[in-house]
Amino acid sequence: MGDFWVFGYGSLMWKPGFPFTEEHRAKIHGLHRALCIYSWKHRGTEEKPGLVFGLDHGGFCQGVAFKVSDENREEVHAYLRERELITHVYKETWHDIELADGRAVNSLVYVVDQDHPQYAGVLSHDEQLRLVSGASGMSGNNKDYVVATVQQLQTHNVRDEALERLHDALLAVSK
Repeated sequence: MGDFWVFGYGSLMWKPGFPFTEEHRAKIHGLHRALCIYSWKHRGTEEKPGLVFGLDHGGFCQGVAFKVSDENREEVHAYLRERELITHVYKETWHDIELADGRAVNSLVYVVDQDHPQYAGVLSHDEQLRLVSGASGMSGNNKDYVVATVQQLQTHNVRDEALERLHDALLAVSK
């Protein structure tokens, strides 16, 4: 079947958890990164949900693309399904993405299912701050997840003013 690409836009950027042969900054069109998913497992609970990133419809998103060798295909695909499809709030899809060097490649992408009960839609800054600052799940503190994602975006020179504002507010709350 050959090598394949995986597009990361949240924690996959800073904690892929699988072997890869190449890593490039990348962009996907028609989808944008948003804190639009109530996290009931990884970064919150059903009683006290956190928020995690999803790719939602519209706009574009800059993230990181990882090339996975054919020899690791089955293992990586199984790992990603276990990690990303824990509650099936994501749909596993294939999309064309653009690598920073201009190449277009087809990539495995996890897109939010807007019909899923965990879909939060668009939330205000204050609501995001409230949910993220008070949540924790089996993968850790929700604040740390958002802070790590914003810091990873900054290392790739990707700016997102709304996320940076949330990042700064989260750090101020924890002082």
